[in-house]
Amino acid sequence: MITPAFDLNQNPEYLILSARVPYTRTSEFDLFIDGTDVKFYAKPYFLRLTLPGRVVEDGREKATFDIEKGIFTVHIPKEVAGEHFEGLQLLTNLLAPKGSRSAKPLLEDITPDCSESAGNDEEEEDFNWQVEQEVYIERSEEELSGLQKYGFGNKRSGVFVRLQEELSDVIDVKNPDNTTIAERRQARMDVEALAFSPDHYLADLFEDDEIRRLLKFRSWWTKLFPSPANEEEAVILFNDEEKEQLRKFNNQSYLLDKTSRYQVCLSLVDILLAYCYEVRSTEGEHNVESPWTIRKLSGTLCWLETYSSLQEVLVSFGRRILCYPLYRHFDMVSAAVFDTVGVLQAGRACVLKCLLDIHKVFRLNDPAYILNDLYITDYCIWIQKIKSKKLSALAAALQNVSIQKKDLDLELEELEKAATLVAEEGSRASESASESASESSDLSSDDSTSEDDDDEEEEGEEEKDCEAEEQARVESGRGGGEEPSEDSPPKPQHTSAVYAPVPQEPAVTLLSAESNIDTLPRALEGARPLIQVLGELNISKELPGCSDGDETLSEGNTPRSGGSSSTTLLELSPCGHPLLIIQKQDLSS
Repeated sequence: MITPAFDLNQNPEYLILSARVPYTRTSEFDLFIDGTDVKFYAKPYFLRLTLPGRVVEDGREKATFDIEKGIFTVHIPKEVAGEHFEGLQLLTNLLAPKGSRSAKPLLEDITPDCSESAGNDEEEEDFNWQVEQEVYIERSEEELSGLQKYGFGNKRSGVFVRLQEELSDVIDVKNPDNTTIAERRQARMDVEALAFSPDHYLADLFEDDEIRRLLKFRSWWTKLFPSPANEEEAVILFNDEEKEQLRKFNNQSYLLDKTSRYQVCLSLVDILLAYCYEVRSTEGEHNVESPWTIRKLSGTLCWLETYSSLQEVLVSFGRRILCYPLYRHFDMVSAAVFDTVGVLQAGRACVLKCLLDIHKVFRLNDPAYILNDLYITDYCIWIQKIKSKKLSALAAALQNVSIQKKDLDLELEELEKAATLVAEEGSRASESASESASESSDLSSDDSTSEDDDDEEEEGEEEKDCEAEEQARVESGRGGGEEPSEDSPPKPQHTSAVYAPVPQEPAVTLLSAESNIDTLPRALEGARPLIQVLGELNISKELPGCSDGDETLSEGNTPRSGGSSSTTLLELSPCGHPLLIIQKQDLSS
């Protein structure tokens, strides 16, 4: 038989059952109602429910069938009108057959040998001739004590013996089957002490803009409103995927003693704390790091930890928040505790929805599915069977527990004091540097003002000296009785070098007769140098004509002076370094 997808709702008079049974005939529907038992059959679908309240079959029941959607809806009258049925959204618990609420072992042997021998008499049950034989192996006393326990209620062992490849990707503890609870705890604390980064912690402490924004985030459970019929629980709606997952769970009962129940509650708080932190840090949007964050922050999931008090749970969770995730701020610990209290106060339906979300996150992650088998699936089934009053008491106890920075044993207060002193010294140094800079700027401005005054005085004196020299020069010129004419070239000033460009025309250039080509130094054997260092040249404004009576070029094409000053084109001055131009025939000689 196939268990159909179903949903239950209620109003003051009726219990409303909706079942999706596509590809069935309306003539083959069969409904059985008897007190708390409801059975529905439509080939090939079969549904059997155990209700939290009583219903009757008195002729008021009515049913409809939507052929297009394949949904069968039936209204079943309540025996007591106005009675509120609790836990109708806990579908796994409703699937339990009558009488299955009694405690029984978690594991049952369903091999064919055992099933066949179940109907045999006592003599055949005392000894099984088909038992498999094993070679006896000598074991030590430690091995005889059995493997270590872990998982939900510490009921599992030997799981990681056959899952060595996935071990490092799921948990941090090494060889959990042979490691005691005390050894796991000590190893966890040692690893956390090494993983703690003071720089990361101080950076999040002093640069907390992003963290302050996350602290203002409101999770989805803070927006819930209490149920009008039951104020202890909030109104929770499950989507189709969550309902389908609830139907897939195998309903079972758990045989737990008082100590085991207490440890299960503590581990539940530890898992919810990690989940609440992840929801706040991602603002309700899971990402690829969500599986890692949830299992890394939970000592139960990462180290298979077993706690003995709520204080231990909060200390472990606080240490791991300050060691591993992206946002390592102590206020995030307080925010996660506040969120977890809100989840527990909302009731078991809210807790179940959070556990289903964790189950989905781990189910979609390849190595994390092992944690579903060890913890989350059992928690999803177990939470449907406990009363909301126990969760409210657990929330009140968690709310009364306080945790401080000194409890985490990470020397946070000393670290913060040292960082504050360093920051204060830095601020003082910056203030003193700014003051000294302002003083130096004032002094430099005074110095610049005095220097400007001195420069102005020096410039005034220089101007006066220049004016005096100019006046003396004018007077001396007048005393000589000579006035400069426009036709005569100006006389050279030997105090400064004046370079005149060599004229390109005329082709024949007349030079001063004071230089001789025989005195030119030779750069190479048999070749005359092209350039000779000469004195300063003064160029006349007029170019006189050349006649037979004028001076001619001598040997070596060197000009001679002997004419009047008016016929001299270039005049030699020892202060300059003009060029001597040599004709081409000199290069061949």
